[in-house]
Amino acid sequence: MTEAAFFDLDKTVIAKAAMLAFGPRLHKEGMLNRWLVVRALWGQVVFRYLGADEGRMVKMRETALKVAAGWEKEKISNLVDGALTDVIDPLVYTEAVELIESHQEAGRRVYLVSASPEEIVMPLARHLGVDAAIASRAKIDAEGRYTGEVEFYSAGEHKVAAIVEEAERYDLDLDGSFAYSDSVTDLPMLETVGHPVAVNPDRALLKEAISRGWEIRVFERPQPLVEGRGVRPPKPMTFGALGAATLAGGLLWWKTRKPTGRRR
Repeated sequence: MTEAAFFDLDKTVIAKAAMLAFGPRLHKEGMLNRWLVVRALWGQVVFRYLGADEGRMVKMRETALKVAAGWEKEKISNLVDGALTDVIDPLVYTEAVELIESHQEAGRRVYLVSASPEEIVMPLARHLGVDAAIASRAKIDAEGRYTGEVEFYSAGEHKVAAIVEEAERYDLDLDGSFAYSDSVTDLPMLETVGHPVAVNPDRALLKEAISRGWEIRVFERPQPLVEGRGVRPPKPMTFGALGAATLAGGLLWWKTRKPTGRRR
């Protein structure tokens, strides 16, 4: 049997939400008005500091589907392909790229598994050189336009179902496989494999990782994917079940502390 490594995308492989990162580019193409771009940028701030619980994810999904209704799928695909280097490359964590490469060198099948739309996730998967991707899929009408409805939502138990399907198709050993995510909404995916890893975990996932003795990693070096950049940065620090206590305690304190001092 073959082992695999499943990577969530937002805040695990890249430093922002992929959907929101394309807001300014969509505005430039005349597909979003300025107010929606501001909302997208604010969404990045909320996502960065508060994480994405199930309620926020549903709200983001519904808003994105409503806004995209009537857009041409082909136009969006072309826009993403043309802007991938400018928009996404600077957001990719160096640590994630190095980890993906190490799994590939070990002979594991590597996946991106994301709630973001396939028009973004699939090109990025090819760009990163991973084996496959699992992503959300919107309904398309007979004219090739988005209907505003979702056909497959790659989140929660839906991610697990897709992973199990891949395991059956490729004879994957899930007990020997790895999964990486920042969000407690991916708890079902993390529980599906033998080696779950919390990356830049939100408060709820951090608590789960500590209580279960899961490995915790912190990625903090987004860097453009450019060949020939010279000496590569050092390998990321990793924290096993026993070595994570100090880091995890510090993270948990930071995420739960009450603000002090004067407000400005």
